[in-house]
Amino acid sequence: MLVDIFARRYEKAQLRASFEDCDKRLLVQAFRILSEDIAPYYREGKESEYGVKFWTRLHNDLSRELGLKELSPLYYSYTVPRNGSQQQVSGKYTLVSVCETWMNGPVAGSIDQHIKERLSLVELGFRYRELELRARAATAKIEAAMSKPAASAPLASGGRFVVRSKPPTSAFLEQIQKSTEQNFQGNVEELNTRFKQAGYLLNYHNGFIQIVADDLVQQEVETPFWQLVSDGRWKNIDLDMKEALDLRDSNGRDPAWYAAKSLESAIKIISSERGWTHGGEKGAANYIENLASKKNGFLEPWEAEILKEYFKSVRNPFGHGPGGGEMPTLSPTQTEWAIEFAMSWIKALIKRHQNNVKPS
Repeated sequence: MLVDIFARRYEKAQLRASFEDCDKRLLVQAFRILSEDIAPYYREGKESEYGVKFWTRLHNDLSRELGLKELSPLYYSYTVPRNGSQQQVSGKYTLVSVCETWMNGPVAGSIDQHIKERLSLVELGFRYRELELRARAATAKIEAAMSKPAASAPLASGGRFVVRSKPPTSAFLEQIQKSTEQNFQGNVEELNTRFKQAGYLLNYHNGFIQIVADDLVQQEVETPFWQLVSDGRWKNIDLDMKEALDLRDSNGRDPAWYAAKSLESAIKIISSERGWTHGGEKGAANYIENLASKKNGFLEPWEAEILKEYFKSVRNPFGHGPGGGEMPTLSPTQTEWAIEFAMSWIKALIKRHQNNVKPS
């Protein structure tokens, strides 16, 4: 199965030109977050089933994407003197140690590619843990609903009573899930702080490490945006905006178009969830009208006009072939504006929707 990794997405965008102490520190710190906090291989001095599965999957997926049979040697063999002769000792390394040896190994070849490949391991590890937590959250309510109070019942003979152990309560399950998610968010915050300390313009969010264009925009717009769209109901918004950033950072074609798609998805979802979609819409403008109608009042008329103009000028020219005309393009500055515009509006629309408030 194909796996999306950081090294492939940013293959053409240079990240680092030299390997310095700050780079070495970052790789060690990031690996320790993975191996000590997110997925420890050992529990109480013994291999844990979870740790073995996690590191096996992580090693196998990344090595395949990099075209390697193994990240570092899986087996060891050496001889030791014993009773006047040499005795061979051999065995297999744990996969967490295989990953660690590769992660902290010397640079061979391109420094830039060396770092990108190792950040790919970090990205995948964080992504797998986040996907796991999302799956748990999706089933937590079902499990809580199925838990019932325990009861005492007499045995069939002797009239003795046995007390059945109580299943966890809904509140307890929610508390455990919340605590686990908070711990993971703490890991994410530490990783992003480590990026800043090392001078890397990178940020992890919702399963991906991506380049940060501006610290202030990251703090005020992008971080709240990624937090809002981490909910599964906004998955298409999340995917299209990630694509927009990847194309922007790798000088790919039409990143603003994907940003506009992301914004259009937000408008359509809100229109649908509020029961305003009637089936006769032909494009983004009609969905905007659903939100801006006098009856619904979700958008002010001037807000609707701004959004319509955005789609007319940014999305539409790139959504249709130019025929024999000039291929439409945006300058880097215009592209940056188009993406930030879409992010800001998505953030505002979702907050307004969640809080059930009108613009006035």
